[in-house]
Amino acid sequence: MSGVIISPSILSADFANLERDIKLVENAGADWLHIDVMDGHFVPNITIGVPVVDSIKKIASVPLDVHLMIENPEKYIEAFAKAGADILTFHYEAVKDIKEIIKLIKSFGVKAGMSIKPKTEPDVVLPYLDNLDLLLVMTVEPGFGGQKFMPDCAEKIKFIKQHCHSDLIIQVDGGINAETARICTSNGANSLVAGSYIYKSDNVADAIKSLR
Repeated sequence: MSGVIISPSILSADFANLERDIKLVENAGADWLHIDVMDGHFVPNITIGVPVVDSIKKIASVPLDVHLMIENPEKYIEAFAKAGADILTFHYEAVKDIKEIIKLIKSFGVKAGMSIKPKTEPDVVLPYLDNLDLLLVMTVEPGFGGQKFMPDCAEKIKFIKQHCHSDLIIQVDGGINAETARICTSNGANSLVAGSYIYKSDNVADAIKSLR
């Protein structure tokens, strides 16, 4: 896909009307759906599990971009892959054997992503970039939507862009709006996650367009 991949975060959707809100962003031009899985351990919040991803897969017409903010993600890779995840992103900070996790994800025919938290230095990702399909740079502390963008984290994008293979998707999540999107894409990001900016806007299609 050329251009910037826009992946609206359904964390900001109305869960009582999830199908409606998924169709809303799909019809407005979303490329992917970003699904935040939180376990109350790795991050202080609990959100979506395997059965919800399975249900979303039945109604979604775009790829499911599943972000595992959980401890021991290796225990759940198979279940999320079988539930319909197209991309599975785990956290560098939650895993001991990163190469094994990447191999496990890919064994199910799913794209492998890795995420780093704001306090994690970008050079830790260098040994893994060749094996990854996606690298997610968090520009807020993971766990809750609606937080303010941390501009220092955008510098990591530039560093990763200088060291990665040409097909790597560099995704950014946290405090993304039209202004911060420009900062990220000018540094080399080619995928943006946005929740409240898209779902709380008066015109969802215009909000998505403004991020490109």
